[in-house]
Amino acid sequence: MATDTDTEEPDLTVDELAARAGVTVRTVRFYSSRGLLPPPEIGPRRVGRYGPGHLSRLALIEELQHQGLTLAAIERYLRRLPDGIGPHDLAIHRALVASWTPDEPEETTHARLERRAGRALTEEDVDRLVAMGAVERLSPEGPLRVDPGLLPLGIRLLDVPLTPETLLAARTVLLEHARATAGELTRLFRDGVDAPDVAAMKSLSAHMQPLVVQALVTAFQRSLRCELRSLYEQTPR
Repeated sequence: MATDTDTEEPDLTVDELAARAGVTVRTVRFYSSRGLLPPPEIGPRRVGRYGPGHLSRLALIEELQHQGLTLAAIERYLRRLPDGIGPHDLAIHRALVASWTPDEPEETTHARLERRAGRALTEEDVDRLVAMGAVERLSPEGPLRVDPGLLPLGIRLLDVPLTPETLLAARTVLLEHARATAGELTRLFRDGVDAPDVAAMKSLSAHMQPLVVQALVTAFQRSLRCELRSLYEQTPR
């Protein structure tokens, strides 16, 4: 499903892109020089403009590097992606890559969080990010703790007309079902291993975890698409 973010026009300078991605301008230019990032669109006064696709690809590159891949391996990974892949699908690739190595929380300030978001954030916006688990308030007026893996999603959801209570309820549903699914699959795999031992379970986890995550994401996408299609058909025009 396409999203509004997928169709946004490139409107970020290289400095804004770097701030949104949490990297330096030098890093952006280095990745561009290696062909890991597509060239920007050239706007008025010959200023390069970057968009959501650049931001999503940059997040994926950073995650692949975080996983220990060399630049050559990252180049091979990116070459295998479909031509014209959009920000939405790039974000899914990043989620799959990052799923078995959680991001370490980062402390930040409201001002730095706004630079990372690329927009002004009201206290209500921060409350919504807290409800989604992307941000944690360490004190009423003090620093914030950010989950780098959830923050990009949380920022995109700020414009979705849902109350913090609804977002918190949705997060609770997702966590409950995710834990239940993980528990059932773990028991299933444990019982399916001949003469299970610690070494066998660790080997199984290393091989199966990324495959299971990809299967779950694919199954959930298809199920959600069917549910939304059914909702659209039932909703009066």
